[in-house]
Amino acid sequence: MTHVLDAQAVLLDLDGVLTDTAAVHRRAWSALFTEFLPTVAPESTPYTDADYFALVDGKARAAGVASVLDSRGVWVPVGALDDPPDAATVYGLGNRKNSRFTDIIRTDGVEVFDGSLLLIDVLAAHHIPMAVVSSSRNAVLVLETAGLLDRFAVVVDGVVAERDHLAGKPAPDMFLTAAAVLGVDPARTVVIEDAVSGVEAGHRGGFWVVGVDRGTGEAELIRAGADEVVTDLAELLE
Repeated sequence: MTHVLDAQAVLLDLDGVLTDTAAVHRRAWSALFTEFLPTVAPESTPYTDADYFALVDGKARAAGVASVLDSRGVWVPVGALDDPPDAATVYGLGNRKNSRFTDIIRTDGVEVFDGSLLLIDVLAAHHIPMAVVSSSRNAVLVLETAGLLDRFAVVVDGVVAERDHLAGKPAPDMFLTAAAVLGVDPARTVVIEDAVSGVEAGHRGGFWVVGVDRGTGEAELIRAGADEVVTDLAELLE
């Protein structure tokens, strides 16, 4: 793959790639752990954005919760998917974080990166199919709020992964599922990701992977398997 316009299809992550909702996720995760960790591990290192990039970014919600708790030596029961937000379980904490996230989205709306909007406009003009592949269970809500849902032929998100028992990123299953639905060859398909776990997933699936450096760092994205790294998706059209 030498150019995005040569691709059979383009599979894009959502948060941090198309929309600036990664910043909203960071706020929601920070609020959760700044509140919760001192109650169970008062001696532990305070949660920071560095934890978001290293332990949470790109992962399914429950996996992110578990990663942060493991890093502080904290154990709580896994619980069930429908645990209430005040439950001290992995799923309960994830649902508490999600409640904060959706509140912010509904209040503040969703910002789409200008370069990302330009890219999907050009891809559409060239009749190149696009899919959103996101670990988030809120992908459809975010796409609808941003006015982008009708731009994508396929959405493989956390809801689909749960329903179809797909392993989350860094496993390649979600990307491979999107490619199969679109009927395209992974080797001729571009994956665009900003998270280490997502880049690794695309690399493991045999895709051409573009890493978007929104704070993770070029070296980390290349180490995870990115074939090229940009800071804005408009660079792919130059």
